[in-house]
Amino acid sequence: MKTLIEIHALQNFAPSNLNRDDTGAPKDALFGGTRRARVSSQCLKRAVRQHFKSLVEKKSLAPEDVAIRTKRVLDALVALLKENGRDESEAKGKALLALAAMELSVKEDDKSEYLLFLGKREIQEVGRIIGEKWDSIAAPGAPAEGKKTRKAKKDAANQTDPELKEAIGKVFNGGKAVDVALFGRMLADMPEKNQDAACQVAHAISTHSVEREFDFYTAVDDLKPEDTAGADMMGTVEFNSACFYRYAVVDWEKLVRNLQDDTELANKGLRAFLEGFVVAEPTGKQNTFAAHNPPEFVAISVRRNTAPRSLANAFETAVRVRKDESMTRVSAGKLVQKAKTLQAAFGGEEATFVLNLAEGKADGFGKVVASLDELLNETLSAVRG
Repeated sequence: MKTLIEIHALQNFAPSNLNRDDTGAPKDALFGGTRRARVSSQCLKRAVRQHFKSLVEKKSLAPEDVAIRTKRVLDALVALLKENGRDESEAKGKALLALAAMELSVKEDDKSEYLLFLGKREIQEVGRIIGEKWDSIAAPGAPAEGKKTRKAKKDAANQTDPELKEAIGKVFNGGKAVDVALFGRMLADMPEKNQDAACQVAHAISTHSVEREFDFYTAVDDLKPEDTAGADMMGTVEFNSACFYRYAVVDWEKLVRNLQDDTELANKGLRAFLEGFVVAEPTGKQNTFAAHNPPEFVAISVRRNTAPRSLANAFETAVRVRKDESMTRVSAGKLVQKAKTLQAAFGGEEATFVLNLAEGKADGFGKVVASLDELLNETLSAVRG
């Protein structure tokens, strides 16, 4: 049986620039023939991962339950070895050789060639293996002059103690890190250690068409003589205001497998993700705009033996409202109508729970709940069956 957990949210942000493109302008996209505001899925996932860190501080998640994305894995391994009484210089050499065994080369600045997304348990276990096999880790011969980097890396790996290579190779299994299990990862030099994501997150798009606006600002030097007129700095910032439709889907069975069949951790991870999806905000230019506006309509569906079902096409025709209407409320009505239409056409076992602060027309769509906590409890209960 395949179980999908789908979350739909409508979130109306005040004037803001939450997610910028390479020119500093708010990201956007064409949808349904009109220009829409957009927040990228990468930005939304980053916000959720930052929320996970706050849950670690609250002890809702253990420090080892989350991963780190870094080029400084060498520094992390050296720090672990130093904590166990190893000499720093020697520890660095051994760690470099251990990473080379897995063809993970480190550049002269002590950083890896690309960002590695590693569970903390994976890093800790590599450190433990280095300490355990300390005396057997010896420097390989120098690569032949003129060899390409890839060939040199393979030669270094082949000259390593096979037992060390095998032991470290077994470590790279995701480390039961919730964010690796949810969002997946790619290790270019170890494709067999890639992990497919259990979660898919859509780019958020506005339910209505938008136009960019410009804020012209000036600043004055506080110590400037009083008889000198004019601004000492000026510029423009682009922004917009939009009601976003946000969507994500989690494959429950895939999440459990990615977490090595630890159902308890999968439950914690799912709750953390759903909570983070609702409360975590992108941080782009928030010091300038302070657009802290939580979602006012959230629906979570637990669906079995069916395909994922985004409701973005509820807004294929851009929503338009009269001056006395709420954009979020009208958008909620469109969303509910589309969900019921698709359910009637395609069917499937479904349990839906709705937090409806916008007072949109639910029309019997799911079970209405009064709080986020109740929404999460009902969802997890439905997942457990």
